[in-house]
Amino acid sequence: MAWIETIINGVLLGGLYALFGLGLALVFGVMRMVNLAHGEFVVLAAYFAVFLAAQFPGVSPLLFIVPVGLAAFGTGYLLQRLLLNRAVATDDPLTPVLVTFGIAVVLRNLMAELFGADPRALDGGALATAGFEIGGLRIGWYPVLVLVLAVLAFGALQWLLQRSRFGLIVRATSDHREIVRTMGVRPAHVYGVVMGLSLAFASVAGLLLALRTSFTPFSGVERLLGAFEVVIIGGMGSFRGALAGGIALGVAQLAGQRLDSNAGALYAHLLFFVVLMVRPNGIAGPRS
Repeated sequence: MAWIETIINGVLLGGLYALFGLGLALVFGVMRMVNLAHGEFVVLAAYFAVFLAAQFPGVSPLLFIVPVGLAAFGTGYLLQRLLLNRAVATDDPLTPVLVTFGIAVVLRNLMAELFGADPRALDGGALATAGFEIGGLRIGWYPVLVLVLAVLAFGALQWLLQRSRFGLIVRATSDHREIVRTMGVRPAHVYGVVMGLSLAFASVAGLLLALRTSFTPFSGVERLLGAFEVVIIGGMGSFRGALAGGIALGVAQLAGQRLDSNAGALYAHLLFFVVLMVRPNGIAGPRS
């Protein structure tokens, strides 16, 4: 029974991990760009949520998803239009990596200067401890909510890219950037919207992270590592793979904690290593 509860909680934790990787998978899938500042934007969104909670103490932190997400979308759009489009336009794939690495360093030090190094967190109130029992298993409502939000986010993004006119434009721009210019499409604008969506998803993950655990200005590296593992386990650029990768990572971590309370993260990293060795293209990618 204990192992069943561990697996269920691992699946629920995987929803949060999947959200970490969703924005990263989106940017790589469309622009073939690796955003090394992804983790810092997750943490920055968490700080913004803490700031809003201090300004509006009687409001549920979950309601801050809207303003935090909108602010992140605007930030991503402007960042892409003003800076990153120039990096993407170069033929050297290393240029965007170096630019986003520089952004990550600046953001990390800026957050440390503004907020200090003390851990912060959001008070989830009754939601953080509320739960229910089913078949003798104790399940928390908050992890269930996180998984539901993750599934909705993945479903919405999948529909947007596969079923909408904008999604058709995004896919065409990703495959034939120069050709779509002749049809009146502005790749710079499309990439800006994509980066905005990426950071919006990252901001939701940051807010949910702040409700689950504490964070510091230096937590971005850990979040970036988790996002990379999710994306690589699932398959680079695959959204369904990222969801599966997040769940697999969550189960591996909690199963590892049950075997050794001090080595949960180690088992998650081992899973990443095994998948990388057996299926380098990820569980949802083509066999190599």
